[in-house]
Amino acid sequence: MHLTDIEQALRGIGLTPRGAFHPLPEDEVPGVSFRRPAATVVMAGNAGPDMWQAFSTQRDPEADLLDSWSFVVLSALADEFGGAALFPFTRPHLPFQRWAARAEPCYPSPLGIYVHPDYGLWHGFRGALAVSERLELPPPDQRPSPCETCADKPCLKGCPVSALSAEGHDVPRCVDHIDDAAGADCMKHGCRVRRVCPVGREYRYAPAQAGFHMTSFLRSRLADRDAADRA
Repeated sequence: MHLTDIEQALRGIGLTPRGAFHPLPEDEVPGVSFRRPAATVVMAGNAGPDMWQAFSTQRDPEADLLDSWSFVVLSALADEFGGAALFPFTRPHLPFQRWAARAEPCYPSPLGIYVHPDYGLWHGFRGALAVSERLELPPPDQRPSPCETCADKPCLKGCPVSALSAEGHDVPRCVDHIDDAAGADCMKHGCRVRRVCPVGREYRYAPAQAGFHMTSFLRSRLADRDAADRA
């Protein structure tokens, strides 16, 4: 088995290979099985339109859940390679952001999501494949965060309701905005802060994908708020 075999298989199901790493104990990577520890983790995600196109043609119109689709396609791939599929949406939550930084040059951004030197803020991680074989990996990509050389920091001024500032991301204010008619632009085209970032604009989500992700974000945050109100 070679890394390129897994990368090619990921592209075949519409996902983007997002780097790989050899896990250390502090990475908290589950074993492939009870007696087989993980020796290599290959990250799988999205950047560009491929994942959305695959999901749009295969999605269950009744469920319409990206997490469910990711679970199905990555679990099948894990079986094919004799590995284990790992996901950022299962509980207890796995440290996917730490793994992302181990696999690729991904760094925290002012928005809270990770920024990439090529993809900017227009990317994500849908899961990972863990295999027991220690695969040969290319030299690590050590490019620095694009935020370090961004002098203007348009992201800190791009939010129409100032939900993002040097102090952090005011999620409740963001939710109040996009839950109102005034937030229709963000709901249709994606977060305006993401759109003003100069990095990775060629990977910007099309309106259908942007709207899908924004609707999912709003729905989950409103559910969290309702649960907190009932507590």
